[in-house]
Amino acid sequence: MKRILILVNDEVVIYNFRKELVEKLLNEKYEVFISSPSGDKINELVAMGCHHVDLRIDRHGTNPINDIKLLNYYFKIMKQIKPDIVLTYTIKPNIYGSLAAKRFHIPAIVNITGLGSALGRKGILQKITVVLYKLALRSSLRVYFQNVHDQKFFLKHRLVHNNYALLPGSGVNLAHFKLLPYPGKTSPVAFVFISRIMKQKGIDQYLEVAQYIKNKYPGIEFHVCGSLEDDYKEILTDYQNRGIIEYHGMVQDIRQVLAQVSCTIHPTYYPEGLSNAVLESAASGRPVITTNRPGTAEAVVDQRTGYLFEALNSNDLIKKIEEFLSLNYAERKEMGIRGRAFMEQKFNRKIVVNSYMKLLREI
Repeated sequence: MKRILILVNDEVVIYNFRKELVEKLLNEKYEVFISSPSGDKINELVAMGCHHVDLRIDRHGTNPINDIKLLNYYFKIMKQIKPDIVLTYTIKPNIYGSLAAKRFHIPAIVNITGLGSALGRKGILQKITVVLYKLALRSSLRVYFQNVHDQKFFLKHRLVHNNYALLPGSGVNLAHFKLLPYPGKTSPVAFVFISRIMKQKGIDQYLEVAQYIKNKYPGIEFHVCGSLEDDYKEILTDYQNRGIIEYHGMVQDIRQVLAQVSCTIHPTYYPEGLSNAVLESAASGRPVITTNRPGTAEAVVDQRTGYLFEALNSNDLIKKIEEFLSLNYAERKEMGIRGRAFMEQKFNRKIVVNSYMKLLREI
């Protein structure tokens, strides 16, 4: 029985976006180990048949001591588990997990889930990260990218050679995110922000625009869903007390919220791979208004399945919201149906799972 070690920063990203791959691995008799901090989804992953390896090291920030500790931790668990293949996701597991796998001559399959802050902005941190990636990816079996922009960045800096491929992000589970009935004609038009609550995801802009639109169109609703990554608790409470938004916190089943809203707004300017919030909203039949940048623009057909606007341009976002509001009920509903069809054509999660399994069977 082959052993697979999966390295991640958060068990939720495995359960929410890669559970289908884990299920396939288990069904084909792979022994699956997941290294992550403990969290709400660990028990469910263990119940599926996975082994959990607890990660208690701070894996955020730029402290080099913590990075050395993380690398040593990966050395230690690989020596103990002796995996046949290592799968990595996000920057630090990608870099330090690949370096550890390289030391033990273990094939590593790396997924670039976005450039992130480290690579997304020029400066010393970007230069250091480029050097680390160059060392880490030199002998990787495969490097998967989620958008063409990130792939071009890695090719430009000679971080990959012939060992890369492009995936449609994490894909979306079309059986789980079914086409939802569109809210009734008499329901208020409602928008939703679905993301970690952090500055680079565009929360400030969403709140600014929500206040403007509410003043002009009092019947419109604005919802916010997501865990607090940055310190926005008092700000969100203030906006909610003033009746501008409704904050739902971290929602366990986002389909319950999507069923009640007319459109998703995703004003991110974070250097991400491919937004799962956009994929899940579109798969559910909800039009999406999002930024015209890598990681989001690929999943929206402008003016057909939603609208694209210039990142950090509140006037442009307001313009696109008002364009959406000018549509009649049937046009909004049809826009969502076209979004669902686009997901079925290009972003089925089975594409991602099949790509991984094909590669694994060749090892």
